Amino acid sequence: MAAPTQGTRLGGSPAHQKLILANLATSLFEKGKITTTEAKAKKLRPFAERIISQAKRGDLASRRRVLAVIRNKSVVHSLFTEIGPSFAKRNGGYLRITKLGPRKGDNAPMAVIELVEALAEKVVAQAESATKSAAKEETAASAPATTEAKPAKKTAKKTAKKEPAKKA
Repeated sequence: MAAPTQGTRLGGSPAHQKLILANLATSLFEKGKITTTEAKAKKLRPFAERIISQAKRGDLASRRRVLAVIRNKSVVHSLFTEIGPSFAKRNGGYLRITKLGPRKGDNAPMAVIELVEALAEKVVAQAESATKSAAKEETAASAPATTEAKPAKKTAKKTAKKEPAKKA
């Protein structure tokens, strides 16, 4: 007999909980980052990390195991071609949970769960663009200004005339 899962149940039944986790995982792999409650994020993390580990293997049997959980074929394809190989050097810890604060309506604690590598790529891209812009500013500041700045033109305010409403 299977032992029940530890902690709170996310749905009414075990089948509902499995469906909730499968849908959350599908959204996570589609978008790379989702906002949900802390309880769902904590339940989703080991579930999604097991799926990513299957995607890292890349064989047919693991693809079929993942397809049994995630029913969207395009998400499974991107999982096996993009997400899995990007974590090839990493042994676990593929996801990050960041706590946000309470939700406005019911005061439920919210969290963001995201793929770690996707965030690292964004940070590297932002750092590269910042260094490029800083280098451009330095070259512009070091070059002598030969032309004087022209005064800004004043724009005239256009007033819209209101037409009387026509009755039909």
